[in-house]
Amino acid sequence: MNKVVFLDRDGTINVDKQYVYQIDNFEYLPGVVEALKIFQAKGYLLIIITSQSGIARGYFTENDYKKLDQWIKSDLESKKIHLTASYYCPHLPDALIPQYRMECRCRKPGLGLFERAVKEYEIDLRESYVIGDRLRDLQICNKGCKGFLVGNTEGSDIILEVKKGRYNGIKWCSNLLECANIVNNTICAVRGSKEHLT
Repeated sequence: MNKVVFLDRDGTINVDKQYVYQIDNFEYLPGVVEALKIFQAKGYLLIIITSQSGIARGYFTENDYKKLDQWIKSDLESKKIHLTASYYCPHLPDALIPQYRMECRCRKPGLGLFERAVKEYEIDLRESYVIGDRLRDLQICNKGCKGFLVGNTEGSDIILEVKKGRYNGIKWCSNLLECANIVNNTICAVRGSKEHLT
């Protein structure tokens, strides 16, 4: 079984500039590259799960999305980071483009894309994390995955509830690097405890 860090894209990996689909408009958030390297070094696969309603709204095409996605993968590879996979949902119940107009299970908070990834990559959710800037990104936590809500995109009332520990298995962090450092320190603490016992 594999352990994974599931990553939302816009607002978690890159600056959310509203319907990002052009390479020139893509900008990593501070600390993201370092964070991904930490996760990778600790043996986690890196998988993006993203809802891209801009496709359904007619703002850009699936081909536009795929071009940017391929560029992201190539750019991360140049930084010695391997993105195992990326899954996206192009649907919207009231989509402008008819072929994308539907109620689906893959648009978050639906778990369709997560379930597909778990099956295709034999993922152990109990050993995995999910990170996003909206609570809807983290619904897989109900299946045993641990989660981080990052940044201040979500409503302040929800962020406060997360900070108080009201959402089981979900912590708040200011950014992805802070999440990576917590995961790293947790692994080191567990390893040190096991070594002490032996």
